[in-house]
Amino acid sequence: MFGITRFSGFFSAAMFVILLIILSPSFQSEAIRSSHRFSFRKALPFRNAHECAGVSAQTKVCDPSLVHVAITLDVEYLRGSIAAVHSILRHALCPENVFFHFLVSDTNLQTLVESTFPHLKFNVYYFDPNTVSHLISSSVRQALEQPLNYARNYLADLLESCVERVIYLDSDLVVVDDVAKLWSASLGSRAIGAPEYCHANFTKYFTAGFWSEPSLAGTFAQRRACYFNTGVMVMDLVKWRKEGYTRKIERWMEIQKSDRIYELGSLPPFLLVFAGHVAPIEHRWNQHGLGGDNVKGSCRGLHPGPVSLLHWSGSGKPWLRLHSKRPCPLDSLWAPFDLYAPSPF
Repeated sequence: MFGITRFSGFFSAAMFVILLIILSPSFQSEAIRSSHRFSFRKALPFRNAHECAGVSAQTKVCDPSLVHVAITLDVEYLRGSIAAVHSILRHALCPENVFFHFLVSDTNLQTLVESTFPHLKFNVYYFDPNTVSHLISSSVRQALEQPLNYARNYLADLLESCVERVIYLDSDLVVVDDVAKLWSASLGSRAIGAPEYCHANFTKYFTAGFWSEPSLAGTFAQRRACYFNTGVMVMDLVKWRKEGYTRKIERWMEIQKSDRIYELGSLPPFLLVFAGHVAPIEHRWNQHGLGGDNVKGSCRGLHPGPVSLLHWSGSGKPWLRLHSKRPCPLDSLWAPFDLYAPSPF
């Protein structure tokens, strides 16, 4: 009897510890990430409308009729990336004309993409974390410090030289309009286009030390600098390569390492280089902030106006809230594009 009681006590204690581990956010997040590898349903076939330019399965990346979209793929945000791709295909008039450029760092996800989207046109590009890891500073959120978050800075180097324009999209969004409309946005003489938000308090994106130093603050002299979100951008890679913008961004990251001029990840260097020199795109193409803007548990509503793209920027991601059975109301607009198929075991 003593042995049984002792065993039961040990068993109860062990089960209690195991339960604590299972209920911990880190364990749940890891379990979700692990299950992502083999748990996506195959998307329904997608076909071009009759008025689309003719393409075939053999169409190569340099074909001028293609629309180019770049998205990162990593285990942490994979469920979001797959939903983003699915949403683009569902709403495109010519889905077979969309070519995807997937940026990866730490895993080979090509087989998963092929099994989920058997007829998708895409290439996978390895982004070496060492390219940028020595330039990354600590941020307000650890997720903003991941090297792959900076891969957008290097698209002009990573993609084929024949790719002259690309749409860069974050992994935490869905497109609810024809992506070709965004592709056709006029950039004029600018290297990038994005929705601008000139009512936002621009000064908050940089430290007091930055604004008190004339040689730094003077960067924005003679510029009508407005905030823009780098999760949705149309990029002219010809102009980017010609002007060497990758190196200009890196230079500001080097200054940040020594002078601490901002607190937010990859956004401020883009603002330093491009704010005031951005081709404006309609706000409908980035209804951002749906992730709560770093405030845990907060649910946000839509901004007034039409919607072509929903963006869960911020710390709250719809797939995690749905998984935890605590979704925000607008997460229901993301759910129809979710192809995640959890294991029954």
